[in-house]
Amino acid sequence: MDIKGRVIQLLALQTGEGKNGTWKKQDFVIETDGQYPKKVCISAWGDKINEGALQVGNEVNISFDVESREYNGRWYTDLKAWKIDTLGATGSEPSSYSASAPSSRPASVTELPSSLQAGEDDNLPF
Repeated sequence: MDIKGRVIQLLALQTGEGKNGTWKKQDFVIETDGQYPKKVCISAWGDKINEGALQVGNEVNISFDVESREYNGRWYTDLKAWKIDTLGATGSEPSSYSASAPSSRPASVTELPSSLQAGEDDNLPF
């Protein structure tokens, strides 16, 4: 799966020792574009951590896998990045959401339907 967004937060780098040696994990939050932006927390493990791309404000395209696991009767879901590409920095690309702007010129009477033209009696009670 792929998702595009802007990096808005880098969480603390986590490291540790496991049965296979030293590991490191970087969680980061991106915000998607659109009318209803979403915030998504994604994890990058080991050599997938791309410090150049993971900078607050960078536009990124993340390829990731979704994985869920059960622990003590509860389910936890992780989004694990396997590829991180930088698209550009904040401000270099316009937002994909733009509200439609109203027309700058007022509508004239001749543009209105004939049933709404001035001078006709409309039988409205108000």
